[in-house]
Order: sequence, then structure tokens, then C-alpha cells
Amino acid sequence: MSNTKKAYIAGGCFWGMEGLFRNRKGILDTEVGYIGGENENPSYKNHPGHAEGIEITYDENQTSFKEILDYFYRIHNPTTVNRQGNDKGTSYRSAIFFQNEEEKAIAEEVIDIVNASKKWDGKVATTLEPYTKFWPAEPEHQDYLQKHPNGYTCHFERFEESFI
Repeated sequence: MSNTKKAYIAGGCFWGMEGLFRNRKGILDTEVGYIGGENENPSYKNHPGHAEGIEITYDENQTSFKEILDYFYRIHNPTTVNRQGNDKGTSYRSAIFFQNEEEKAIAEEVIDIVNASKKWDGKVATTLEPYTKFWPAEPEHQDYLQKHPNGYTCHFERFEESFI
């Protein structure tokens, strides 16, 4: 019997993160969208303050929030503010949208572990933001890299070994 939960993160262009997370053990579903912004019903052309994020549905019997964050820090550069690769602006910030105090504490713990590892040049700049609402992106953005295998992404596994 599965123990299904959701996690909400942002780390640059949502396509690349979705493409890497979708095949991880315990990940049941991924959806790209907008989170943490100012307007209702955001769109690709109008999402002020929203990050390009992903909603990860996972089976807690197979993976944990901590393991999801560990992988998150291995596939994007968390030390750049509002930037990943060629993408610049608050839409491309590194953020964890915590749903409760337990998730916030886990996120803080993982950030401390990543900083202590000194694998990245500089300190983690990931923002910890309370979850408000996740708005799914338009259909053409869902599963983008499956539809366009050579499509743009700035995400890749930078470290094979786990931080945790």
C-alpha cells in the first residue's frame, strides 16, 4: 500500500527538472507549473513572481522528502540567485515550497548538509517559501522533454554521490 505525498520545488526551467525526476525510484508523477507568485491563473506569458516549479507525487514507502531534496541539489546549481544556465529572473530561482514545519526543518537540514559538503562554490541560495498554490502549466509544457528529446535543458546530474 502506497503512502502518497507531494513535494513542490523550483530550480530553473521546469522541463529539465521534470525530465530527471520522472524516472527516480518512488516518483509516481510529475507536473510542471507556476508557484509562489502574485497572480491567479498564471500562464507562461504572465506569471509575475511565480517560479517555474514542479509538483512531485511520490510514494513515501519508496523515497522520502529528504531524498528528493538531495537529488534536487545534485541536478541544479543552488548557489546562483534567480538563474540557471541561460535562464535569468525570479522565475528561475531555486526554491523549496514547504507544506508544514516538518518539511521546512528537513529543507534546512539538507541545506546545511549541502553547504557543509563544499561541493558547490558558494553557499546555497535556495529560498524556503510556504506553499500556497500550484498552478499547472499549459499542456505543451507538460512532459516537454519526452515530446522533444533534444529540447533545451540546463539540468543534469552534477554529482553522482548523495549529499545525505
